[in-house]
Amino acid sequence: MPASPRLSLGTLLLSLAVLANPAPASELAELVAADYERHLGALFTHFHQNPELSGMEVKTAARLAAELREAGFEVTESVGGTGVVALLQNGPGPLVMMRADMDGLPLEEKSGLPYASRAKQVDESGQETFVMHACGHDVHITSLVGTARLMAAQREQWSGTLMLIGQPAEERIVGARIMMEDDLWQRFGQPDYALAFHVSAQLPAGQLAVTEESPYSGADTVDIIVHGIGAHGASPHEGIDPVVLGSQIVLALQTVVSRELAPRDAGVITVGAFHAGSKHNIISDRAHLQLTVRHDDPENRELLLDGIRRVAENMGRVAGLSDDLLPEVIVSESESVPPTRNDAPLTRELREVWSGHFGEQVFMEGKRKGMGAEDFGFFTTDPYIPSTYFAVGGTPKEDFDRAAAGGDPVPSHHSPQFRVVPEPAITLGVEATVVALQKLLQAPAQ
Repeated sequence: MPASPRLSLGTLLLSLAVLANPAPASELAELVAADYERHLGALFTHFHQNPELSGMEVKTAARLAAELREAGFEVTESVGGTGVVALLQNGPGPLVMMRADMDGLPLEEKSGLPYASRAKQVDESGQETFVMHACGHDVHITSLVGTARLMAAQREQWSGTLMLIGQPAEERIVGARIMMEDDLWQRFGQPDYALAFHVSAQLPAGQLAVTEESPYSGADTVDIIVHGIGAHGASPHEGIDPVVLGSQIVLALQTVVSRELAPRDAGVITVGAFHAGSKHNIISDRAHLQLTVRHDDPENRELLLDGIRRVAENMGRVAGLSDDLLPEVIVSESESVPPTRNDAPLTRELREVWSGHFGEQVFMEGKRKGMGAEDFGFFTTDPYIPSTYFAVGGTPKEDFDRAAAGGDPVPSHHSPQFRVVPEPAITLGVEATVVALQKLLQAPAQ
């Protein structure tokens, strides 16, 4: 993608000065497309080629802050580490927040794109690693800039305060929590509404997806330390084998979901790692299970975690362990996130607005099949803030058609081959966000 000169706010304001009323759908699309051609396309390339790891997004945050400041926002940096908060006060009305995450992933990009990342960074352990935007956060922050520029240029069409957030460390599901711990709402005001979107490689480019339910699940990281009594592999009767006990725990955990969780409720207990032993003929005295646990409802979270504790401890009793050697269940509070729960009335309202603007054909319908997690819920759960989190398509339809005909599958998020088309992903993201914001920040009648 060729570099292009940066479009100043003054030039953008001049290009939009003819607008006395809200732009019709076609005109708004043309304005966003023009800004993409003049500025946002090159900005995306910059972000894509210069990704940074979670919590280390120093240059990304600085560039984002500069872009938002140039658009006319009052910008504060270093919120919750590398977080960016930008405010534009524009008369009386609600405070509405729009969030974009900034971090990349420790992967070497193998997408084949001409602007692929070759960036490297030293991680927290001191190891140098390749870094790439393998989840589309470059699309998100570029769209945030486009939203800022257009909303600033169309101030006569809305009233209230717009808050734009550049959030660090979403990939480690800690960035939103850290920003909240830095007194986010106390310092900048508690939003009346909150918005966010994610570009999706599994959604055709040019389409939106939104649900009145939870777009992302809550997640917990759980460790189970299984104690045993070591012995020679040839004399298992002289010990208590933590490998056997750990295997029994793994199998028994599946009954927590299948026999304790209500059949129409969602939940996942996955044992992602099982570590034990050091040699073929040694029965170890310790095994370590690493779990991820997913839920869509806080009550079900407690049911799942209580079930894990009960199964692990009582399987230890079945194995004949004394109380001081029973398995330990450790829930990492620093890696726990609540579900991202869309506010149903707000989401219905915005879906109607999007339908009126784009047409009903813009929506891709379907049910969520996995239980991926996000940390956006830290912003909206306590205190509760009505919010809508939606998805923007990022893969051309012909790629899906080719995959269905036996061609290469569409690369998933977090894959070295991950690639989404920045246009129309960015332009649709900007346009959908602006339409939503102008609805929530309606100017008072003249």
